[in-house]
Amino acid sequence: MRARGGRVPHGNFGPPALRHRIVEIFQVLLLAAVAGYAGVVLLAWLGQEKLLFYPRPIESKPVAPAGWTLEEVAFTSRDGTRLAGVLLLPPVSKPPLVIYFGGNAEEVTSFAPMANEYYANRALLLVNYRAYGASAGKPGEAALVSDGLELFDWARARSDIDGSRIAVHGRSLGSGVAVQVAAARPVKCVMLTSPFLSAREVARELYPWLPVSLLLRHPFDSAARAPGIKVPALFFMGAADTLVPMWQSEQLASLWGGPAERKVFEGFGHNDIHVNPQYGIAIREFLDRCL
Repeated sequence: MRARGGRVPHGNFGPPALRHRIVEIFQVLLLAAVAGYAGVVLLAWLGQEKLLFYPRPIESKPVAPAGWTLEEVAFTSRDGTRLAGVLLLPPVSKPPLVIYFGGNAEEVTSFAPMANEYYANRALLLVNYRAYGASAGKPGEAALVSDGLELFDWARARSDIDGSRIAVHGRSLGSGVAVQVAAARPVKCVMLTSPFLSAREVARELYPWLPVSLLLRHPFDSAARAPGIKVPALFFMGAADTLVPMWQSEQLASLWGGPAERKVFEGFGHNDIHVNPQYGIAIREFLDRCL
């Protein structure tokens, strides 16, 4: 039935008007989606430190293995930030040293009781990142690497440590620090547990819908530095690691400029490699060869 005069009433439901209305609705939805995505990107930019770093408090007083000496370390960085941790000394004269750089949710002094189990008669330096444990400040790539270099220099100058025999061990996030220290200082060898090519590559795996390359302020680009490091390295990988896929660790090992050994733990993921008894054995055997 047609309206009087042969026109659609008020002209509101004709095909051109309907198409125009649909276009308007689509434009509103598109703008809302763009605004929502932009908001998520902004939140990722502003809050990326909270996504990357998970400072942990000290839950219990660190204890040295039987027969070892534990020294509390209070270190002030060149920018005045106070760092805290412990130095564990075995009952031998002038031992070599391992400097350990932990993961993004590790309070490293909690590993003090396992110093002998993992590293045998080698001193172990466990100093927490900024904001972790009793350390002050705010974490960030530049600050963590700078602190790592300063700690290396501080330890090498000690008279009770063999400064010519220092190794670094980095786990997960700490692998990104250890690699940069090894690239800039004369370490004897390197151990990397669940290492990544870069924090950028990890973020791309976790957030493929974000423009990670434009957002990330802390890239921890180990892949770029690995070819220039000529000392021996041992790579620990969990075959069931869903946070840092094993292919990243393997590719980093293939880029390494010196001898690269690999230890793969079937059935183990990102956070439980260290509970495998073979983990400590592999560390000690590797250090017996290079340190």
